[in-house]
Amino acid sequence: MKHDSFLLRNAQAVLTGKAGAEARSSACDIRVAGGTITEMGRGLKPKEGERVLDATDCVVYPGWVNTHHHLFQSLLKGVPAGIDQTLTPWLKSVPYAHRGGFDEAALRLAARVGMVELLLSGSTTVADHHYVYYPNMGFDPSAALFDEAEQLGLRFMLLRGGATQTRDAEAGAPAHLRPEKLDDMVSDVARATARWHRNGPRPMTRVAMSPTTITISLRTEELRPVARAARELGIPLHSHLSETVSYIEHCREAFDCLPLEYAERHEWVGPDVWFAHLVHLSEAERAILARTGTGMAHCPQSNGRLGSGVAPAPDLARRGVPVSLGVDGAASNEAADMLSEAHQCWLMHRAHAGAASRARPEGRGEEGADIVTVEDVVHWGSVGGARILGFEGVGALEVGAAADFAVYRLDEPRYMGLHDPAIGPVVSGSRPHLKWLLVDGRIVVEDDAIPGLDMDRMRAEARTAVKRLAGL
Repeated sequence: MKHDSFLLRNAQAVLTGKAGAEARSSACDIRVAGGTITEMGRGLKPKEGERVLDATDCVVYPGWVNTHHHLFQSLLKGVPAGIDQTLTPWLKSVPYAHRGGFDEAALRLAARVGMVELLLSGSTTVADHHYVYYPNMGFDPSAALFDEAEQLGLRFMLLRGGATQTRDAEAGAPAHLRPEKLDDMVSDVARATARWHRNGPRPMTRVAMSPTTITISLRTEELRPVARAARELGIPLHSHLSETVSYIEHCREAFDCLPLEYAERHEWVGPDVWFAHLVHLSEAERAILARTGTGMAHCPQSNGRLGSGVAPAPDLARRGVPVSLGVDGAASNEAADMLSEAHQCWLMHRAHAGAASRARPEGRGEEGADIVTVEDVVHWGSVGGARILGFEGVGALEVGAAADFAVYRLDEPRYMGLHDPAIGPVVSGSRPHLKWLLVDGRIVVEDDAIPGLDMDRMRAEARTAVKRLAGL
């Protein structure tokens, strides 16, 4: 597909996604050519044949990079049976109870709904932890997901999940809950890697080896072979870990250690590994993450929704642990977009820092309002995510980087009166009007709409699908 040339002019503010003093740019103009940012400055003049995008009264953010999602759950929002449950009973009531209803058509629709929701929030890259694989499925879910992402213009990474053994919740399971054989899982990951995994600057597609939960979904003797197979393929590793206290209880009982200690024993740590959640961590486990460079997909809304707790993302970031943002599944996060995630992240850690504790039930006075800044959240959600996923040249707004950015128009009443418009999309909540979203220098959202998408039709299809799934 041909890349167009653009000159974005007169932005009110530009956040870069970088850390520290480089988090904000003095530029108000951004030139794009060949899919990359070629110039940033003030007062840039249009070149012949260059389209001008007037960003007056708009702020520019790097495209959000979502490092952990379950797109199939986009049709499972607010299921009544699971709305007030914690993780384990919720798994039985919602994803396990309904995943048999996801044939190719339903998966494609759910993925489309989820990707559209993400695009309209300003997301340009999504890593989907898809784990609905079982023997004799009859279709290729990986191909369906990549195809839907390509049609919408998203950067997409398949976190190829699955299991070789089932949870207790799946005992005596029907066909759609049965586990795979290890060789079948690994060979399918190798097939996906050969077809879609790309290295080098500005890749559009990537793949990771991602068994659903390493402490449950694989047998202990399978962990090292799976990790080594991934490294031989040259792809990273991902899984869920330490989402609830039950992870700790299970590992102590089954393996006589803590979850991160179990991961380290079996070669599941390192700069090519990141885990979703990491809510409950001992001091020793935090040290393991920092020492090995193992990363985190921080999912604050899902953790709050399921009552799992507050992950120590600020502390991990201070220790040098790679931190990113993920929205998790829409079935445990009924607003599965990155702006909602960023807003909740910014608020949650401040509330948690100022809360009372068992050690100090009276609290600590007034503290915690600076534990996470807007710039921190944007950094985690852009540059931090791109680095964890391995998308080279993606994430930051700087010359030479991929032209992945969102242009938000802050004209709703909630943004009126802001002394610092740059922080509006994170601190004010809701979703501002998305004037433009560029991915690899191509406009994929314009004036808050996705060109070529029939939103009314998708809405009607989603309603029909929900009625069908509710009958399962």
